[in-house]
Amino acid sequence: MWPVIEEKRAECGKDPGCIWRPPGASLHMSSNISCIKMCGKHSPIQRALITTLGSETSGGSVYILNLAEPVDFDSSSAIGEMMRKTADFNCTIWTADCSYNSNRAVIGTNVGAALVNLETGMTSWVCRSKSDVLSQQIDPSGNIVLCGLRNGAILTVDVREKQERVSNRFIRHRIPYSSLGRQGPSSSKQWFEVKGNIYPSRTILMPSSVCSLVSLQSYDQYFLASSMDGLIKLYDQRMTKRGAVQSYEGHVNSHTRLQLGVDQSERFVMAGGEDCSLRLWSIKSGKLLFEEKISDSILSTVCWKRSERLVKTLNEGKSYEECLSRQNHSWGTWFGSQEGLFYISWS
Repeated sequence: MWPVIEEKRAECGKDPGCIWRPPGASLHMSSNISCIKMCGKHSPIQRALITTLGSETSGGSVYILNLAEPVDFDSSSAIGEMMRKTADFNCTIWTADCSYNSNRAVIGTNVGAALVNLETGMTSWVCRSKSDVLSQQIDPSGNIVLCGLRNGAILTVDVREKQERVSNRFIRHRIPYSSLGRQGPSSSKQWFEVKGNIYPSRTILMPSSVCSLVSLQSYDQYFLASSMDGLIKLYDQRMTKRGAVQSYEGHVNSHTRLQLGVDQSERFVMAGGEDCSLRLWSIKSGKLLFEEKISDSILSTVCWKRSERLVKTLNEGKSYEECLSRQNHSWGTWFGSQEGLFYISWS
């Protein structure tokens, strides 16, 4: 734990020791865990969406972990009873997202994107692509899903209409690389094909694979995107042809699926880099506000602490801006690396 307060900097290098550690893994999954997201109809702390990557012999799976009751970490069987498999896929699952007020989740795979009903387990494909879907984000309305592909494309997919299950019945779109200001991977490949209810005119192409997407609640149609070449950009879906609204300099990445973290007031964006440094930018100005190497391994994932009061007022039908005006913010962030789980707070 590291409180970033100047007079306490001397304490930053001290190891607080083990606060608590279970005797072993609480639960062993069938393959590598590819995504964990908090979700739920009334509050995001009620249950967790967990997906597995899949293996050479089987595809990935979607699970729901019920967190409504206290968790007995000393009993793997008790935790196993709280876990329910919702859906199986015969493909690799790279990512997933769900809305806190919806029973649907969107799954990103190596063959496209699918919707999963978390109550019934029913699945339906909404997008088919030969390029892996590495990152996803459901917009605040719940009607649009942003899909970031391995080839650098960011697709806007409308999930309101029921899609045909047979892939050859999807609407086909051929998107020219030239229309996105980029050359194809080879002289013979001038376009790429996607199938589904796509808005081709809103497609954005980043220079390399898209590893993270974050929609902004308080700025309608705005979203942040990062790619594996270290670029972090802010886009407006209504003006994609004009390019990025804002850029954020200093991020270091070359091949890793590093995640972006945005605070609940949507003033700051944060990311760990391959240089093991943590960086914090102002979303509005693009200014780099904090930069420090704080780990000996890559900070691959970050998460800002969320206010339960904020979630409650959102569920009461209040606007995002009105909910934020009631908050007394204490800035805190969790981040993870191979070394372990860390916490940073600002005051």
